[in-house]
Amino acid sequence: MLYDCRAVSERDRGIAAAVEAAKSGELIVMPTDTVYGIGADAFTPHAVNALQNARGVDRRVAPPVLVGSRHTLDGLVYSLPKAARELADAFWPGALTILVEHSPSLQWDLGDTGGRVAVRMPLHPVALEVLREVGPMAVTTANKVGQPAPLTAEDARDQLEYAVRVYLEAGGAHDPAPSTIVDVTGAVPRVLRDGAIAFEKLRDVVPDILAAGS
Repeated sequence: MLYDCRAVSERDRGIAAAVEAAKSGELIVMPTDTVYGIGADAFTPHAVNALQNARGVDRRVAPPVLVGSRHTLDGLVYSLPKAARELADAFWPGALTILVEHSPSLQWDLGDTGGRVAVRMPLHPVALEVLREVGPMAVTTANKVGQPAPLTAEDARDQLEYAVRVYLEAGGAHDPAPSTIVDVTGAVPRVLRDGAIAFEKLRDVVPDILAAGS
C-alpha cells in the first residue's frame, strides 16, 4: 500500500499504517533526508532478515540503524565516546552516520556487526514520526542490489514490489548525496565515507578527526 504523505489526511493514515506494519515485523519504505529507505524493527530478527532478502544482499552485512531521538543513541551503546556525543549534538538530525560499539546486551540480530553499528538520526519529519513510535529501525537504501537508489517511494515500489507492506511517498528526495560516515570506535575519530557533511565542518566540532583514507 502506498500513501501520499504530501496530503495531510493521507499522511496521518500512512504513518499509522507504517508504524503498525513495522511493529508487526513487516517492512516499510519511508523518505529520509538523503534517499528513500527500506526499514524494519531493529529488534525483530526475522524482519531484518526479510529486509536483506528483499534487497538481495548478504544476510551477514549489518544494515545501519536509524533513530528518532539523539537520546536513543545513549541506550544503544555501553559508553558513548565524547566525539560521538559532540558530532550528534552538532549534526543530528542530519546526514551524519556514526559508527559506534553497540552494547553487547542488546537483544537484536543485525548480522555480523563485529560489535559495531552505524547509527543515524535523519532530518525528515515523516521518518522521525515513524522512528519515534517504532523505536530504532534497521534502515538501508530501498533498492535491489545493483539498481539505482530510489528518489521516490514509487521508484522503490517498482523494485521491491510486494516485499514491502507500506510505502510512504513524500515527493522526490531533495539531497540524494549519501550521509557522511564517521567511525568513533578507535582512539581517534575517522571519516569512513565522504558525504553530505563536509570534512571541514566535522573538524570544526572534532579537531583531531582524520579524513577518509588517511
